[in-house]
Amino acid sequence: MATYKGAKGIVSYDAMETIRNTNEWLGATARAFGSYPAFALMPHPMFKLISAWGRVTERSFSRMVIKPDWNLPPIVSEDGQDHIVYVEPVLKRDFGDLVHFRVARRDPMPRRVLLVAPMSGHYATLLRSTVTSLLPDCEVYVTDWHNARDIPVSAGKFDVEDYTQYLVDFLRHLGPGTNMIAICQPAPLALAATALLAAEDPAHQPRSLILIGGPIDPDAKATEVTDFGHRMTMGELDLLLIQQVGFKYRGAGRMVYPGLAQLSSFIAMNADTHANAFIDQIFAEARGEASDGDRHNRFYDEYLAVMDMTAEFYLSTVQRIFKENQIARNEFTVGGRKVDIKAIRDVAIMTVEGANDDISAPGQCVAALDLCSSVPPERKVQHLEPNAGHYGIFAGKSWRLNIRPLVLDFIDEHLSSEPPARRRRGGSQPADCGRVTPNEEDGKLAI
Repeated sequence: MATYKGAKGIVSYDAMETIRNTNEWLGATARAFGSYPAFALMPHPMFKLISAWGRVTERSFSRMVIKPDWNLPPIVSEDGQDHIVYVEPVLKRDFGDLVHFRVARRDPMPRRVLLVAPMSGHYATLLRSTVTSLLPDCEVYVTDWHNARDIPVSAGKFDVEDYTQYLVDFLRHLGPGTNMIAICQPAPLALAATALLAAEDPAHQPRSLILIGGPIDPDAKATEVTDFGHRMTMGELDLLLIQQVGFKYRGAGRMVYPGLAQLSSFIAMNADTHANAFIDQIFAEARGEASDGDRHNRFYDEYLAVMDMTAEFYLSTVQRIFKENQIARNEFTVGGRKVDIKAIRDVAIMTVEGANDDISAPGQCVAALDLCSSVPPERKVQHLEPNAGHYGIFAGKSWRLNIRPLVLDFIDEHLSSEPPARRRRGGSQPADCGRVTPNEEDGKLAI
């Protein structure tokens, strides 16, 4: 039975890659056919549309197997000089690296930030705009997770416990005084890593922990994501979603949740929005109004670039974070060690939610403040961003204009061990003000 399942998994994995490759080829063919010089003698708009469809299709399907580059712009100093940003791994592991964004000819900044990137289908470069916005004011590090299809089976497993231990190791490497910002999926595991360090190695626990749009308590408010997790049994998920990497990649034989399968789910959640975006782009190409770096291409070059995650990580996330709700119940364990969130006492904690977040709805992330019952109320802050979707609270307009200044203020207030001063900006609420839940119906993700 195992042999049959493995063979079937490889066939399914390679079938998806074949479909992707075929669509890329069809796009390239249509682009070349529609651009054939002889057709200039017959100036029919059909040929422009064929060529435009081909350019959009070829680019879209080719991006799905390419890891994006960071492409960070230089940082401009107060004296007007440009400072080049170098991407440097400082701690390398099989499943992910700790990466430092070193700004040339600049002294280390007092704010040291570890950005914990989600492992949910996209590369860490999804946080490119977040990194760019923080670099002028912070020393920034990021968790750069690897594509599971490129990791040999000999490297072993990687599940939620391994992920948590990676965060513990990264924080120990960075040393005391680090501020950790966890975005989306890793928020509950970042909270668990903080609790482990608080109990076992308090000197290396983060000075502040900012949780942005993460499912600390998925049962606090239902979304399509939580409904799917509860509706599907673990056996169904294993049978329908888990596949075996084909022979084309270094990770041949590894069981994964394929990035292409994840991308199909992402697009299905907002199918009309994506369909309209691609139709508009095809007509823009036909009119000659599109460009290589326009808004559509910048977004979809990143959004369509997906990575596989290990089967054990995906399944353990669904089982332990969503179905059993182990973080919210304070029942999570790592390597047989009980993770007691109440052990967190000296870490300042901030939660950020979007009122229109349809992936991690308001109420799911702010639950962390109640769980951290040993943290004094004056060291806990919550912020609910009006009219913001999931993407907007860490990379969109809401992040740039409202949330980023609040996060920097929060970090500054806890740079020392002294009690935090009064906040310099409005919009956030102390934890003892009660939870905020929007009355209006959640909007869709702003993509």
